[in-house]
Amino acid sequence: MKIKNILVSQPEPADLEKSPYGELAKNHNLNIDFNKFIKIEGVNSKEFRQHRIQILDHTAIILTSRNAVDHFFRLAKDLRVEIPDNMKYFCISESTAFYLQKYVQYRKRKIFYGKQSFEQLMELIKKHKDEKYLLPCSDIHKTSMTRLLDENEIDYQKAIIYKTLASDLSHLQISGYDMLIFFSPSGVKSLFKNFPEFEQNSTLIAAFGPTTAKAIAEAGLNLDISAPTKTAPSMTMAIEQYIQKINKKK
Repeated sequence: MKIKNILVSQPEPADLEKSPYGELAKNHNLNIDFNKFIKIEGVNSKEFRQHRIQILDHTAIILTSRNAVDHFFRLAKDLRVEIPDNMKYFCISESTAFYLQKYVQYRKRKIFYGKQSFEQLMELIKKHKDEKYLLPCSDIHKTSMTRLLDENEIDYQKAIIYKTLASDLSHLQISGYDMLIFFSPSGVKSLFKNFPEFEQNSTLIAAFGPTTAKAIAEAGLNLDISAPTKTAPSMTMAIEQYIQKINKKK
């Protein structure tokens, strides 16, 4: 089939023309639209108090994303909790750790970070088993995180501080796209919440990450393009390879 219109379930890059998607559109004469399928809504202080979680009962915070960083410090401010200087921070990646500079003096804090995965971060957490950890997260989070913490007998408490909700996509003509690209299970759920009668038919489905691919299969959809792979570490590279494969068949 001829691919003309693609919908990416993420915000548009700041400089689309210079982004990989811009190059893809230019090289193959594609129309690529961007629209967030999900939105983040913070839990308010009243709702948080109902869970009877005391931030200062903990000596270390596990931060798995920038959203977790933003909403943790927002909530602490709303609760009028002053985070002590000796609080330790365990971050999923170096970029998340550096993002902490928005809220704390980086050099004066005890900050640890993994390379990108929670499994790697877990190795650092195991070296500090005497800490009492707080895990700020979304209502939709990877159960593998809490499973690893439980398996390693880590003293922790989970705190839901923000929620992942479906965006309003009623303005989209979803059937007008030849390809839909997903990056999370929440995005797949949002599709069916907005378009409960959606049928894939000839629409191509692309997914980034194994959990997204699993959500697509569970939704009864066929997965046509997956990333990352050894030959396509990015979604745009996976699409590029798919288009080249189609063109060879012509």
